[in-house]
Amino acid sequence: MELTGRLHRELLTFQCMLKIYCNKHHNSPQQPLCEDCTAVQKYAEKRLQHCPFGIEKPTCANCHVHCYKKEMRDKVRSIMRYAGPRMLFSHPLLAILHILDGKKQSKTGGTTR
Repeated sequence: MELTGRLHRELLTFQCMLKIYCNKHHNSPQQPLCEDCTAVQKYAEKRLQHCPFGIEKPTCANCHVHCYKKEMRDKVRSIMRYAGPRMLFSHPLLAILHILDGKKQSKTGGTTR
């Protein structure tokens, strides 16, 4: 399934965060993602493709359904905690849109912060 709209942007944002994280923790900036980070990226893409909320999906932090396994959720939190603030310098538009998406009221029963 091809992701479109906000889901595509959410995947793109996560891929950018993952690249920032992997470059600092695992690889040199010229290399693609390491094997572990590639697995995390594929997992996140699969979860987005199968999200039961589709285009109405809230950001994961505001969703009441946790579709990531605990181990993967912990990895993603670490990645986002490290790369999130750095996104403002490397990908400011994606970072701002992600912040705004997190502020929107969810139609799926999730809560806003």
